Amino acid sequence: MDLLVEAEALGPVRAAAAEVLAALPVDVCVQPWVGRRKRLLIADMDSTIIGCECIDELADFAGVKAQVSEITERAMRGELDFEAALRERVAMLKGLPLADLQRAYDERVVLNPGARTLVRTMAESGARCVLVSGGFTFFTSRVAEAAGFHAQRANTLIEAGSALAGLVGTPILGREAKLVALREEALAIGVDLAATLAVGDGANDLAMVEAAGLGVAYRAKPVVAAQAHAKVDHADLTALLYFQGYGAQDFVTD
Repeated sequence: MDLLVEAEALGPVRAAAAEVLAALPVDVCVQPWVGRRKRLLIADMDSTIIGCECIDELADFAGVKAQVSEITERAMRGELDFEAALRERVAMLKGLPLADLQRAYDERVVLNPGARTLVRTMAESGARCVLVSGGFTFFTSRVAEAAGFHAQRANTLIEAGSALAGLVGTPILGREAKLVALREEALAIGVDLAATLAVGDGANDLAMVEAAGLGVAYRAKPVVAAQAHAKVDHADLTALLYFQGYGAQDFVTD
């Protein structure tokens, strides 16, 4: 459901809509009636554009998925420092053969429903689309190409011969770096933050979601859902197109 209101009415209408629709399987977006269609999309990757956490899948190949997944969940809820949690999890991957990265991508990574349609439709309409992840460039480079993003930013896994060294490159891309990416990309194309859309699910997405013109929590952790401008808990990612005024006839589905 998309509700268009005057800017000064945003707060009260959002609160009322959330209360009325809380028990219903309905996604709602309350936003100003002007400037709906955005010129920049900044999207998180893990559990947003794709349906898994890549580091957890790598951990499965390394035999430490239970330990790593627990840390991932707590980090995404905002209970742990992101950088420290990332270093701890990557250290558990030391010695994992590099071939397992490709196996993880081939066997575990799938675009979420509507992801490619969202990106391709916005790109065809002239928007810039950037994938920004606290995950790893090995995966973002492939996912960005599969979904149709113009660019990608992420962290780098350090290699030691034919295996992972258990280290991540610096500086680590986390919460503040995602906000910086939003601002830098908006500046590069000459648009105000009001003309941007950010979507994510975890605590490290919160700063960019709050700063964007339209910040969307997708199947998000409570800390993000509570602060986002809109939530998508039921529909697929094409909901972000409907929020911008696109109709199904506008979708690019090739």
